[in-house]
Amino acid sequence: MAYTLEQMADECRVALASDSGAVGRNAVRQIVEKACQDDAFVATHLGPDNDLPRQVLYENDELGFCILVHVAAPETGLPHGHGPTWAIYGIAAGITEMTDWHCTEPPDGRTPGKVVKVKSYELPRGTAQLYNEGDLHSSRRENEVRMVRVEGKNLMGVRRPRYEAVA
Repeated sequence: MAYTLEQMADECRVALASDSGAVGRNAVRQIVEKACQDDAFVATHLGPDNDLPRQVLYENDELGFCILVHVAAPETGLPHGHGPTWAIYGIAAGITEMTDWHCTEPPDGRTPGKVVKVKSYELPRGTAQLYNEGDLHSSRRENEVRMVRVEGKNLMGVRRPRYEAVA
């Protein structure tokens, strides 16, 4: 039987209601992987007719988390964090190369913070990665990637500090 958005949302709600910290977030990461590995779930929410770069499928009013899907074009993103919340990236189709960064100089007003590369790694289909508050990362995609993502709170419209890489 196909995994549904309703099942995913309920499992995420239960996990985060019982533990909003590391244990609950890791459970949600595993739930995202389950969704990304389910062909019917992916076809329903990220099929060829979906070309939206960002679409919120579910938002939990009580706990604040939201479930999104992304159709991401090839690009190299800038180092960033998720400000006051966490995010889980799950790959439903394609491969994303992620890079983790360490902040050497914090942002100051309109001046971007400075970061240095820590490591790079690939996220293939069916994998998900958690980025907690303060974790800095960037993504690179050579081809289109379809993603399932959970944010601790909807980041649309949330201002976040900027960062730039230094050698």
